[in-house]
Amino acid sequence: MPTFLSRQQFLRSAALLCAAVAMPAIAAADAFPARPIKLVVPFAPGGNTDVVARLLSQGMSETLGQPVVVENIAGANGAIGASRVAAASNDGYTLLFGTAGTQAINLSLYKNLSQKNLADFEYIALVTSIPNVLVVNEAKTPVKSVAELVVRAREQRAGMSYGSPGTGSTVHLSGELLKSAARLDLVHAPYKGSAPALTDLIGGQIDFIFENITPALPFVQGGKLKALAVTSSERLPLLPHVPTMKESGFPSFVTATWNGVLAPKGTPAAVVKRIEAAALKTAASTEFKTKVAALGGEPRQLDSAAFRNFTQNEFKHWEGIIQAAGLQRQ
Repeated sequence: MPTFLSRQQFLRSAALLCAAVAMPAIAAADAFPARPIKLVVPFAPGGNTDVVARLLSQGMSETLGQPVVVENIAGANGAIGASRVAAASNDGYTLLFGTAGTQAINLSLYKNLSQKNLADFEYIALVTSIPNVLVVNEAKTPVKSVAELVVRAREQRAGMSYGSPGTGSTVHLSGELLKSAARLDLVHAPYKGSAPALTDLIGGQIDFIFENITPALPFVQGGKLKALAVTSSERLPLLPHVPTMKESGFPSFVTATWNGVLAPKGTPAAVVKRIEAAALKTAASTEFKTKVAALGGEPRQLDSAAFRNFTQNEFKHWEGIIQAAGLQRQ
């Protein structure tokens, strides 16, 4: 004869089964991390994203008790490195140091990317924001304000050029935003990185650039380049006398790249929480804040939920800039 369980016996058995299923996952999360963690920087070594990633990895290594090793996988405005992380095992041992490019720009500007969509990542923590600065070589472009630059560009009518470290970067799109907002006829000159773009600006080969503050700052402080405006919402402590683009007559002109930690979709919540705590603890430290500020960056501390919401808003922001500029998907 079949044996029937009472309701109480059934519920007890179900609870024991659920506990048995959950125990391996809980044990794995409790043991995390048991080996080194890889933090993928989707750009070449030496840029501001790479520098900030290495600062963050040091603090996270101390908190987690395992090395957090930076690996550079460059290409396609960060899409190659981002796609590899999206396709990696979702165990918390492969992370992405994402940017505005990888998470908010690429999907609007490029087609047929191997990168998965925004929903295919777990958003862990945002740690920095790095604005751009509009700089000129006064010997080539003798202006002292954004207003004078706009007047000069209109008088020249066509051919004024601006550089960038590559198509799809926040530097490129900041130039496109000025072009559409001021209705200018500008020529984009893409380079393979910030160094050659700044070299040509100093050499008089291009007229201006909206460069990330980190690589441009030494040239501004050394007097080789003139800073006309910053693209942050407020003035920067390192350049207190340089106005914002908002102050310069463009009230909606706020652009910046940013850096945050992401993991492949499906990474266990307990593992995400552990990485989030380590990242935010590092980002809140005096040492990290001081070093990021010295680069011209702004330390940020957004947790998983806030970072996800921030990225969704940034995606809409950059999508609007791309559409207003009339840029075609490439």
